[in-house]
Amino acid sequence: MLVKMTSTGIIPTYQRFVNGVPVPSFSRRSFRPREKYLILLVFFTFGVVCVGAFFFLPEFRGGSGTVNSVYSVYKHMQKAGPELLIPAPPPADEVNEIPGGGKLIRHDYFDHPDPHKIKDKAMLLAKIEEADEIDKMRNQRVLEKPDVIGPNPPLMSVVAPVKTEKTVETAIEEIGVPKQDSVVTVPPAPSNRYPDTNDGEDRDPVTRERRAKVKEMMRHAWDNYVRYAWGKNELRPISKRGHSGSIFGSGSLGATIVDGLDTLYIMGMHEEFKQGRDWIAESLDINSLSIDLSVFETNIRFVGGLLACFALTGDVMFRDKAAQIAEKLLPAFQTQTGIPNALVNLKTGASKNYGWASGGCSILSEFGTLHLEFSYLSDVTGNPVFRAKVDHIRRVIQAMDKPRGLYPNYFNPKTGKWGQHHMSIGGLGDSFYEYLLKAWIQSGREDQEARQMFDDAMHHVIQHMLKVSPGGLTYISDMKFDRLENKMDHLGCFSGGLFGLAAQTLKNDMSSRYMEIADGITNTCHESYDRTAAKLGPEAFRFTDSSEARALKSSEKYYILRPEVIESYFIMWRLTKDQKYREWGWEAVQALEKHCRVAGGYTGLKNVYLEEPMKDDVQQSFFLAETLKYLYLLYSDDSLISLDEWVYNTEAHPLPIKGVNPYYREQV
Repeated sequence: MLVKMTSTGIIPTYQRFVNGVPVPSFSRRSFRPREKYLILLVFFTFGVVCVGAFFFLPEFRGGSGTVNSVYSVYKHMQKAGPELLIPAPPPADEVNEIPGGGKLIRHDYFDHPDPHKIKDKAMLLAKIEEADEIDKMRNQRVLEKPDVIGPNPPLMSVVAPVKTEKTVETAIEEIGVPKQDSVVTVPPAPSNRYPDTNDGEDRDPVTRERRAKVKEMMRHAWDNYVRYAWGKNELRPISKRGHSGSIFGSGSLGATIVDGLDTLYIMGMHEEFKQGRDWIAESLDINSLSIDLSVFETNIRFVGGLLACFALTGDVMFRDKAAQIAEKLLPAFQTQTGIPNALVNLKTGASKNYGWASGGCSILSEFGTLHLEFSYLSDVTGNPVFRAKVDHIRRVIQAMDKPRGLYPNYFNPKTGKWGQHHMSIGGLGDSFYEYLLKAWIQSGREDQEARQMFDDAMHHVIQHMLKVSPGGLTYISDMKFDRLENKMDHLGCFSGGLFGLAAQTLKNDMSSRYMEIADGITNTCHESYDRTAAKLGPEAFRFTDSSEARALKSSEKYYILRPEVIESYFIMWRLTKDQKYREWGWEAVQALEKHCRVAGGYTGLKNVYLEEPMKDDVQQSFFLAETLKYLYLLYSDDSLISLDEWVYNTEAHPLPIKGVNPYYREQV
């Protein structure tokens, strides 16, 4: 190796030898052009990254002021509109050092402030504030609070009106956003019965304590869902993770959030309600999913839950989300008869029925449990298609010949004929009858067709399916091929409250008979609870010569936090004021706390006849939507979601009664 001296230092050079002969070497004194371009390209790329990062950094906010990135300022300038031109600001004062000491100060172009500059700055700030206000109101729009007729409105406002500048109001009107007025929220106004109470509380101190306990149960169920399964459909409270085996599958639809939101609202849990509301607004998007959903379950839980929140709050986000989801269900109605299939794919619109349902039939309780939600949705959106779909179902069913005047649980949407002659007021049939009565109530008692269909159906149910056991227990038996099974489902226990509601809403020659049946069925369902070790009822119970109101098959002995028995307690309490219903409800609360409560929420049981039953590790969404809501209302004053102003869908979501409740919010 040779060493060469240069003006910048010592640069080593290497001499190559071939067969001992030195080979001339060429020392490089500069980069090749290609290398220069490569180096320049690297520096240029680095510069672009730095400049881009500077311009697209997110906004930083702090203290009392707002420091915006250049990108944010640019966005606001865009919103300011083309009519606003901001001239380049004149150079600021400069201070230059003078050689030999001293300073030379170069002042602005003018010796006095530029009025155009001041005006432009004020205009820019005003535009930015307007844009922020409009963005805020786009994210949370509410309808104006309706005029309340009478001395005691059903709900009272707790949110003050938003005051804005005239320029902001004008901008909002131009883009068609309703002006924000008072938001209707719980608690209700003081009741007529107990003027000294508020928040829907009963004046009895023991009842207040019980209601507070139910609210604490709701908080326990909700907080653990938030902690371990937020955004998932349901919670596994023992495993402390999301439950992907529910009826909604693995798609993260937040079923517990949507289903339980109005319960949070009614209980006055405002922070939790806002938490759920924000998730729905930002994250509930069924358009991104390609799964088969149950038309029935999606309607009663999602559409019904969202519409209840809309009715209670006036927040149109809930109405719009409900409409979007309902529109995704419409392809299921594209059958030869217009009777919808049970399942619909959200992405493709393809629909089908369950393979096990009597040769591909649709199920009575599913296609017959759409009327409340779809009719109300048409009224609040102005879109008649939803009401048209359910009115068509009504016409098809009414025109059918019915064996013994009864409605079989299966209907073939292709042939227009009944499937297997299996009748039940429990599973597969239950809520069809419920919606006949409640459609009449919801319409302000104008839908006489629905009431007539209900009374005709109940006449034949009483004639052919109502039984009294040797022990004096009243029940409505399932029937298959004209034979009674002497079995009643837990799902059928809602019928105690249903008959009571039928008796109370129309006084005629059947009213006393309806109330007698209501009392008898509710008592029988309580007995099904009381005759278990856990004091919680089985999924189904039978009546034989040796056993009454007990499950006999192992597949019938489970309890999955169902609400139907408590639903009847609640309705019968409000109709009769018989204290036994509140006591029976408290027995259920104690049993739930003893056997179903775990550190991570509430779980169902696999066998209610065991002293220490195994747990199924599922917190059903309807536990928050129905079971806890009905318990809370059982210990509340009648003014809270009054039966005179609201009708509950089959998932316990309250919908306003037309012409009676000013919060019906019909589109005009």
